Amino acid sequence: MDSLLQLIPEYRHYVWGGRRLNPAAEAVTAEAWLVYEGDRIAAGPWAGRTLAEAAAALGPALLGGPVMARTGARFPLLIKLLDCQAWLSVQVHPDDAQAAQMEGPGQFGKTEAWHILEAAAGAQLIAGVQPGTSRAALAEAIRGGRVVDLAVYHPVQAGDTVFMPAGTLHALGPGLLVYEVQQTSDITYRVFDWNRPASAGRPLHLEQSVAVTDPAAGGQVRPLPAVTAPGQAPLTRCPYFELTLLVVDGAPLELETRGESFHALTVIDGAAEVACGAERITLGRFETALVPAAAGAYAVRAEASARLLLSRVPAE
Repeated sequence: MDSLLQLIPEYRHYVWGGRRLNPAAEAVTAEAWLVYEGDRIAAGPWAGRTLAEAAAALGPALLGGPVMARTGARFPLLIKLLDCQAWLSVQVHPDDAQAAQMEGPGQFGKTEAWHILEAAAGAQLIAGVQPGTSRAALAEAIRGGRVVDLAVYHPVQAGDTVFMPAGTLHALGPGLLVYEVQQTSDITYRVFDWNRPASAGRPLHLEQSVAVTDPAAGGQVRPLPAVTAPGQAPLTRCPYFELTLLVVDGAPLELETRGESFHALTVIDGAAEVACGAERITLGRFETALVPAAAGAYAVRAEASARLLLSRVPAE
């Protein structure tokens, strides 16, 4: 399995979304699920099949041997774009053990990271609670609808990366366009929804939030590192994923999967070509290619300057 895979994004329409991800849609679009086990493959021998079907059939050739050893044949990451025109709900996610205990065997927790693609003047997000907050005080605030009084607000700008471990109270604010990489999990406990009208699709999960929110957990905001073309710079790393910035301009950037993990490449500025053997895929802004673990050496090229984000699973 060395064929490059291009996936058809799945769009989600929520009340806080905007028009940047899918302008032709009638409803506002909040999220584009770029790499998701339910996404269908656009072309090639696996065209029309889902990424989950390909992962189950191809195993380590697609995922990588170390990835298979840790999470089995399920595709382990979910990569999204989020267009935030209003505050997202204040949320928290469980870790692996909590997810299995509270939602059932085989459920993954949700550690994630955000890379800020665009930020309006004054844009901010919530990550963590005020230092010294006790569990009892946090539980009281969650149940009483006052958790934002304890939240820590962070100003952010384009290029910032925020690592968000499971258990961290968090929310994205208005004016942000965000790339998100996370464990394959859609378990979200909604703590507070800014007093928007309650609906069946947006319930609060107060007791679950009390159980999993860690008052000591907080997001780490990291500024954009300097990198020259062709080159790469690490943005964040944890046991579940590694996020790297790639910069190309004229000369090709040579990369290698080493059979350890797939590489998910998303163009965030410009356009780029991904070349693996005789195969070529050209990607425009916000388009993604998946390089299977068995592909080995490949290259990224761009006639003009381009920036990409590379997500993969660390070997250790």
